[in-house]
Amino acid sequence: MHALQKITPCLWFDSQAEEAVEFYTTIFRNSKVTAVARYGDQGQEVHGRQPGSVMTIAFELDGQTFTALNGGPLFQFSEAVSLQVNCESQDEVDYFWDRLSADGPPEAQQCGWLKDKFGLSWQIVPTVLPQMMSDRDPARTGRVMAALLQMKKLDIGQLKKAYAEA
Repeated sequence: MHALQKITPCLWFDSQAEEAVEFYTTIFRNSKVTAVARYGDQGQEVHGRQPGSVMTIAFELDGQTFTALNGGPLFQFSEAVSLQVNCESQDEVDYFWDRLSADGPPEAQQCGWLKDKFGLSWQIVPTVLPQMMSDRDPARTGRVMAALLQMKKLDIGQLKKAYAEA
């Protein structure tokens, strides 16, 4: 058994935690469900959930632990919080973009950001981007930013071209 991760994001769903966890664990390698907790009779006047229905699911995506909660419709995801996926290649960018954006709102796609079909925001980021954006040459970073702002899914080749232009 490995050490408990110090900080674990908890993702609040209305009642789709099982569907979401299945969706995410099929996309990310080295992923699994580690525990499922169910609602009981206690507290039903507060939670209103059917006894035996899923309350929380502990799961891992590529070694990162998460909790999914079926907490009801009170809270929704917003762009104020997103999950960033660092990608080494264009193939990896394409893989995560295509799968996570499937059935999500296309109007919520810009500059490497997308919303999945559950409303959770993701950033699909090539690992070269932070290196390019932290360059000391403001002309280079400006060209990269201008190129990035024109994209939905990020194109590493186009970003590198903008970075290298003289």
